[in-house]
Amino acid sequence: MDGVRAVLLAGGEGRRMGPLGQGRLKPLVPFGGTSRLIDFSLANTRASGFHEVLLLSQYEERQLMDDLHTVWNRTADGFRVHFGPYDAAYQEATGPLPHTLPERTWPEERGTADALLRKARYVFGPGTSEVMVLHADHVYRFDYRDMIRRHRADGAALTVSYQRIERRWVHLFGMVGFDGAGHLTEFVEKPQHPTSDLVFAAFCVFDAPTLHRYLERLDGTDWQHDISRDVIPAMLAAGERIRGYEVTGYWEDIGTIERYHRAHLGLLAAPPTLTLADLPNTVRPDVPRRYVGHEGGVHASIVADDLVNEGHIEHCVVYPGVHVEPGAQVRDCVLLPGTRVPAGTDLATAIVLENGTVQHCGPAAALGGVSR
Repeated sequence: MDGVRAVLLAGGEGRRMGPLGQGRLKPLVPFGGTSRLIDFSLANTRASGFHEVLLLSQYEERQLMDDLHTVWNRTADGFRVHFGPYDAAYQEATGPLPHTLPERTWPEERGTADALLRKARYVFGPGTSEVMVLHADHVYRFDYRDMIRRHRADGAALTVSYQRIERRWVHLFGMVGFDGAGHLTEFVEKPQHPTSDLVFAAFCVFDAPTLHRYLERLDGTDWQHDISRDVIPAMLAAGERIRGYEVTGYWEDIGTIERYHRAHLGLLAAPPTLTLADLPNTVRPDVPRRYVGHEGGVHASIVADDLVNEGHIEHCVVYPGVHVEPGAQVRDCVLLPGTRVPAGTDLATAIVLENGTVQHCGPAAALGGVSR
């Protein structure tokens, strides 16, 4: 997409994910039996005709960059992730990965807006007319091209994606409201008392000079360094032309372990929220996956072809390398790569981690364990 700089915010630590997020970057949390959370925004960007996306990260960024360089920067179509001040080290590495990276000389980013500002030279380069901001923990498939075309046709300073949800969940998101002409009139981050059932779907397209101007204006003030809490409200208060673009397909913000588990069960619904063909295949792509309705001891589940099942699996998402031992029963579960469910185990509504830890996803979210 000529003139559009795609930037991917991936600074999450996954603290609200419990054991699933411990020792693991949130963008790399497995999803769907085939992918990691970050892979959805990357797959969407590539499918929308972009050749590059700029990564804006901070927490354990070496680990994240190494992973993305290995998985995404060696594709035959030339699509790649740009690593900002570290990119040259990856491009010039003589081996698979660079031995060292340049020393960090800039202050730590304190929020999403800070991430854009501190890496401004890579965000607002020559010829950049728009900046498309994406996040690394949302599950959805979307072609951004029509949204960008509409943004340009409207002459908008900003176009925000939005979706209609049940009002009881709006307090978890950024609430938005529009007038009859489709102009943004209200934007409230995590409102205590929602007045709308529309929420910000967390990806948006900015006019690049306008975004840069607001970032510089806010820098040094008493602000929260955040796009949703500072930049968009400031633009709205100043009367900038802000338009909405409705997301009508499936979109999920994976913010908690309960939403993570619920999103997996949605893949097994009839019809599914996303099909197997919709899921990026980045985790052990050499092992085929399939949906099994009823076959042997497997019922209504997504499984990898290398599954060793000597028990009963029902309504589960199963990654490669899994072994369910004799007499074990698992229902409504997510089994991460390489897990082993011991003989005789009876497990329901849970996630089994690679180290055998069981993270229950019921109302009490109790934690237990299974030996490997």
